[in-house]
Formats: sequence, C-alpha cells, structure tokens
Amino acid sequence: MNDPSVPPLIDRHTHLEGGLDPVWVRDEASRRGLSLPSSLETLWSGAGVPFDGFIEAFLFGAALLDSRESVREAVLAVARRTQASGGSGFDLWASPHFLVVHHGQISLDDFWLGIEEGFSDAEAEGLRACLVLDAVNHFGPKHGTAVLDLVLPEQPAFVKGFSTGGLEGCPFREWAPVFDRARAAGLRIAAHAGENGPGSNVREAVLEGGVSRIVHGIRADDATLEFLAERLIPVDVCPSSNHALASDVVPHPLPRMLRAGVRCALGTDDPGVIPCDLEAEAAAVKRMGLDDAALATLRQNGAEDAWCLED
Repeated sequence: MNDPSVPPLIDRHTHLEGGLDPVWVRDEASRRGLSLPSSLETLWSGAGVPFDGFIEAFLFGAALLDSRESVREAVLAVARRTQASGGSGFDLWASPHFLVVHHGQISLDDFWLGIEEGFSDAEAEGLRACLVLDAVNHFGPKHGTAVLDLVLPEQPAFVKGFSTGGLEGCPFREWAPVFDRARAAGLRIAAHAGENGPGSNVREAVLEGGVSRIVHGIRADDATLEFLAERLIPVDVCPSSNHALASDVVPHPLPRMLRAGVRCALGTDDPGVIPCDLEAEAAAVKRMGLDDAALATLRQNGAEDAWCLED
C-alpha cells in the first residue's frame, strides 16, 4: 500500500526523442536497414563522447519518430522506465516543430495523437504525465516564435510548459518576448542553462528571460545558487547526463546546490541515449556522499514542483 506521507517519485526531466528503448531502436534500425552511429553505441556502453557525438546519437533516435505509432512507443518507453524505478509520473520534453516542420517527418496531428495515446496508456497504469515544448536555443527567437505559431492555435491540454534546450548560444534576454508570449498562453517557462554554457546564463535566464525553472544549472557559482534558493527556482538535475556531457564539472555540484537550499530534483534527461533511470540517478546521488535525507529532499522537491502533478 502506498504511504500517503511519502511524496510521489517524479522524473522531473526526460526527453521524448532521447528516451527511446534501445532494444526498440536496434530493431527499428535493422528493419529500416540503418546502421547505428558509433556515438550511440559508445554512449550505450557507458562511455562518454563529445557533445556533437551526443547530438548525432540523439538525432538518430529522433529520426525514427515518423509515425503516430513510433511517437506512442517513445512515450511508453519513458513510462515503462519510470514505473520500473518506482516512479509515479514524468515531465516530458519534446520538440514537435523539429519533427514536424524542420525535418518534415510527421504531421502535427499524428504527433499529437501519438503523445495522447502514450499518455493515456501511462495514465491507465497510474502514472501522471505532461509535455513541455522544447525549442532550440541556438536556432534563436525566430525559431521559438515558429514553435508557438505551430502549437498555440490548437494547443492540447497536456502541454504545460515551454523551454529552450540545445546549445546555449543565444542570450536569454533575446528570448524574453517568446517566453512572454508562451506565458501569456498559460505555459510555464523553463530553460536549459548552465549546462554547456557559462553559469552566468542561469541568472540571466531568470532575470532577463523571466524563466521560472532551470534545467541543469551545474555551472552556477555560489552567489547564483543563493539567488536560486532565495527565488525558490526549481532546478532539474540529471547526474548521469551531466557525467557524460559535462565531465569537466567535477565534483558534481549537487551537494553544494542542496546545501545552498536550491530546490533541486532528479531527472533522467536522455535515458535512451545515456542509459539510466531514477534508481540509477539515486545511486549516483549516494556516490556523491549524500544520504537518504538528501534523497528525500530531492523527492519532495520533485513532486512539489512537477508540472505533471498540476491541474
């Protein structure tokens, strides 16, 4: 029986395109006569690759999402992984504009149907889920405007947020008008910041972009961590992904972030590319020297600030 005093375990940050089941990817690639990129094989083995190698691996999986059925399968892969780790829900990042317009590999109707069917199946198993639109930072604000133009006219109810990801190449102040438009449409605003860009991006995203949630933030200095704590800004932290893609950030700053009072929670990021699940992320936390009380705090934050649990 579930203990009502224990908050639900939520995967606070996971990507649709990066969450595919590796077995399905192998089978689908074989069926289509495609060779797996060496970068993907390397990441599956547990070794690291340069960031452009990760992008190659990520895009290989994304290219397989060209039908309603494949999108549904991607959602179900996330759901199965979450449930197998004892999770109760997930905030799912996805890039419909990239798949529908940029690559033209699926219609928007089929994309939404695949998401809807996957969410319905997940909810039938007792999971909560929502979708966060993921725009590409280095494509610039015009791209963000195009994402909103595509989605907002018939925005499904399960779309709860808007975020930027990719390379942190465009200043967040330039994204502010896009964030404002998304917020006016009822979407919550997040940003990948301080992952592959400087820690100063974290403060800029909040102060100049108006962002209310940070993804990663691992390059933030102590003053910025105090700022995040004072503002009660949630931060999604993904240890396995950080180890693979930001190996220069050592030791991992999660213990320092928690000591500063930052509202951190755990996510798996791209677990179909960089193998992990919520249990593996918890084990990584323990290897940082953190205890069960820290895990309880991460779990509490994860539930309290999860968008999938909001009505």
